[in-house]
Amino acid sequence: MRILAIESSCDDTAAAVLSGRTVLSSVVASQDDVHKRFGGVVPELASRSHIRNVVPVIEDALARAQVTLADIEAIAATYGPGLVGSLLVGLSMAKAMAFARRLPFVGVNHLEGHLLSVQIEGSPTPFPYVALLVSGGHTSLYHAEEWGRYRLLGATRDDAAGEAFDKVAKTMGLGYPGGRVVDELARNGNPSAIRFPRARLKPQRGPERFDFSFSGLKTAVWQYVREHPLDSAAAAADVAASFQEAVVDMLLDTTFAAAHAVQCSRIVIAGGVSANSRLRHRAQEAAAEFAMAMSIPPLRYCTDNAAMIALAAAPRLERGESDPLSLNALADLEL
Repeated sequence: MRILAIESSCDDTAAAVLSGRTVLSSVVASQDDVHKRFGGVVPELASRSHIRNVVPVIEDALARAQVTLADIEAIAATYGPGLVGSLLVGLSMAKAMAFARRLPFVGVNHLEGHLLSVQIEGSPTPFPYVALLVSGGHTSLYHAEEWGRYRLLGATRDDAAGEAFDKVAKTMGLGYPGGRVVDELARNGNPSAIRFPRARLKPQRGPERFDFSFSGLKTAVWQYVREHPLDSAAAAADVAASFQEAVVDMLLDTTFAAAHAVQCSRIVIAGGVSANSRLRHRAQEAAAEFAMAMSIPPLRYCTDNAAMIALAAAPRLERGESDPLSLNALADLEL
């Protein structure tokens, strides 16, 4: 089945064509230049950019896949969670195309797309696994027991990890997007130069609840920069590396503790922050140390993309399932 999928949950407009598990095309239009001067995503500007980009991105995806709309057998789109104005652009476009072409339509949870992104290329990652979904808008842990069956193990109680990267980058005057610039700068720094605090949260909702908190770390970096001006490239690199190390420590400590608690020997890390080079390196080291399997998507599927949305939709479509065209966007949709 050839599926055309659209993803517009935040600030990337994406479209992809999937045939089975084969990605025929995956196109992403970034809005980094639009939001750079604000140091973060401006929802209204994101929505307007999606309106400008969605048709060209779809046309490009079809052209790269060497197909036309006549060859498409189903349509999928993200319907939550995310910025509601952004979601509505991609969702409305998908429903209009499905209506006009009389094709089955499926709405996909953005988080499920990330959770399944390790399945897109190469050998399928076997279930069950503990999945760390870590991005600008989400930091959560799920026990993926089988395809379509996921149990929440924990989530951030305040900032998402990616949001903390963006805010620390803004505090340091590094620009946007924060995750990328902090990662690049940290490569020249000493991760042990500054001992920033690591939040270790006690379970509040049962013994198998593993939550995160990044607000204290973010505040500690802000306080440090205020008291210690970044008067050299080396000083800035040390702050970036030390902050990044603290984030990685908290993410991996909590993830491996959760995997141990549910007796799962495979871990998946997905979402935009899974592109971080330090996180990828240390995750593989920790997995080897504890004799656990570790799966992380290729870099092109870490950030928001439509290939993962098509993949998440495929099993439902193959079973003959579809969603009504009255399906609405849900900004706070849960998995």
